[in-house]
Amino acid sequence: MTRKLPHDSDRKFLAYTGTGTDLIFNHGLDLPGFASFPLLENSETRSILAGQMHTLIQLASEMDVGCILDTPTWMANADRAAPLGYGDERLAGVNRDAASLMDDVRRSAGREDILVSACIGPCADPYAKMSVMSVDEARAYHTAQLSVLRETAVDMATAYTFNRRSEAAGCILAARDVGLPIVMSLVVETDGCLADGTPLTDAIDQIDADSGSSAAYFMVNCAHPSHFAGSLNAHPRLRGVVANASRCSHAELDEAEKLDEGDPRQLGREIADIVKSNPAITVFGGCCGTDMRHLKEMVRALSGDLE
Repeated sequence: MTRKLPHDSDRKFLAYTGTGTDLIFNHGLDLPGFASFPLLENSETRSILAGQMHTLIQLASEMDVGCILDTPTWMANADRAAPLGYGDERLAGVNRDAASLMDDVRRSAGREDILVSACIGPCADPYAKMSVMSVDEARAYHTAQLSVLRETAVDMATAYTFNRRSEAAGCILAARDVGLPIVMSLVVETDGCLADGTPLTDAIDQIDADSGSSAAYFMVNCAHPSHFAGSLNAHPRLRGVVANASRCSHAELDEAEKLDEGDPRQLGREIADIVKSNPAITVFGGCCGTDMRHLKEMVRALSGDLE
């Protein structure tokens, strides 16, 4: 079945990338390097991963919106998986398995407005100082993971938390090379700019120029609305926002020992305001520190169903 992707659909879609903090703080699980894909190899933790997405589908059904199930593969690339003991063959297997699990969850729901997206992460910690990949280097690097996921049941790929323009462009080109639609989701600092100081919408334009406008669309994730609300400028290529619950900077969140849940209702209002002032946005949801309460408040605020 060929499903309509968000940029071709008149539906709004919920996305939930806050699974990592949920697993750590609410389920008490250890995620070495913040990698959740090793949990696929244990029946109990595998069930928890599936359960998170079943809950997302249930909420989407109750609120009459579509939803996107992201595979737990954000860390499942060569550089970030190697320290965890994953060589090429084992890593390819876990990427396939992650896609299979999400497809099983989707099939059990029996709905056409559920998409499975291959979650792609940057080659290294997006907040660490490191040498920057060229576009060609990134294109070759990300082809390995994307070519494996292209042969699974995923409908698309979403590259989350990218903040280096050349790596983003190379990743988009790699997806084009293997024939997989890709969404590029950028992360900004508290000033609404990428780590190198490039304003968000300028970065989108530059990445588009370097990748032949091959991304399906762009998003922003892993930041609080107060960090990026003033930076979106109703850009027509920016179609999604997946927000953190906390107003803290990335450096502050890295040092946090307790989960900052923020204010779910206030977050819902802020996301609704952003969506209403940026009409191209059709995908919204929660990243670090969020749970179904936050997502429900977003949908309620967008529908005007507030007390």
